[in-house]
Order: sequence, then structure tokens, then C-alpha cells
Amino acid sequence: MLVACAPMQATPTPRASIATATPAVNASVMNDQLIQAVERGDTPIVMQLLNAGAHINTRDARGRTPVMAATHRNQVETVRVLLQAGADVNIRDHQLDNPFLYAGAEGLLEILRLCIAARADTKLTNRFGGTALIPAAERGHVAVVNELLTRTDVDVNHINNLGWTALLEAIVLSDGGVRHQQIAQMLIDHNANVMIADKQGVTPLEHARRRGFTAIVQILERAGAR
Repeated sequence: MLVACAPMQATPTPRASIATATPAVNASVMNDQLIQAVERGDTPIVMQLLNAGAHINTRDARGRTPVMAATHRNQVETVRVLLQAGADVNIRDHQLDNPFLYAGAEGLLEILRLCIAARADTKLTNRFGGTALIPAAERGHVAVVNELLTRTDVDVNHINNLGWTALLEAIVLSDGGVRHQQIAQMLIDHNANVMIADKQGVTPLEHARRRGFTAIVQILERAGAR
């Protein structure tokens, strides 16, 4: 005798969504999703995750917070939203970088301005013991150097672990071109000490002469270097 059976229903495939497991797993999954979203610059998803409980200052395997991960991808609007939501701009990753230090070194002017507005700590240093100003000067980021000198209290005469100031790095690690000439003048205009020598006692003027940077030599001489 045949018995009528109700047709079996297929188990629905779960839809991709923001974490649906236990609270502890949820938090971990959402934090991972948050890092991925900020790297994509997907600001609506970022806000959705934060509202759902993702931690705004979570750290990934590299020690990066979401705002640091967004900075690495130069996701300006995402950085803005995270800082407005209370992200800590001063947390450094395993490389001792934070958004302010990284933006200075890489010439990310818009993000640097956001970090300044978020009261970034100008005293924090990178893995070389340098402030944001030193690599900015070395790499010829004229607008970034100007922003740091005019809008922050960064120490123009800070000496890093190599024994170099921003002025020394703008000479020793540059080609002496127009951008570095402008930076040397800006640093001097903001009270850079032209007599601070490196660990071997070599002054900025001596370095400039050795490298044949005539224009920088003249800038330094006008500032009283010897």
C-alpha cells in the first residue's frame, strides 16, 4: 500500500550577511569584515558593521586598526568617517606606523589634514625614531612639509635614530633638486637649526657642499650656516 508523503523541502542556503553566529564569533567575523570593508573604501558597509558592533579600533595581524588599513589604501572618505566616529588616530601598528606618520611619509596630504584635525600626536615616532616631518622632507613632499610646519607643533629639530634632522635628510637623502631646495628653505624659515650635525659631526652645509648642491649651499649660507 502506497503512503503519500509530503515532498521534502531543501534546506535554504544561508545568505551572506553580517555575522550570525555566537556573540564571540560575531565580533571576530565583523572585525575582519570591517578591515576588508575599509580597504575597499566601502563606507556604507563600514558604518553598518560599526553599528552592528564591530570594534572601531580592532587590530589585524599586522597590528593595523581600520583607520590605518584605510590609510594604506588612501581611502580618504573612509578615513574621514572612521575619525568622525571616534577612531584612535594615534595607535601604531607593528611597524610603528599610524595614519599620521604614514600619511606624512607617503605624501597623503588629505589624510594628513584629517589626522591633524583629529589631534594626532606629533611626538610619536616611527620605527626609525623619526617624526612625520623627517620622511616627508626626505621624500620631497613639499605640501606635506608645509602643512606640518604651519598647522602642527612638530619639532623641526627632532633627531631620529640615525642622528638626522629633517634638514639633514632633505640633503643627505635627496637629489638636491627644486623640491628639496624649497623644503630646506621652509625648514629654515620655521627655525630649523642649520648647525645640528650628524653623528659624525658633519653639518648640513658640509653635506650640501660634498654633494654639489649649490642652491642648498646658498640657502644654508644665507641662514648663517658654516
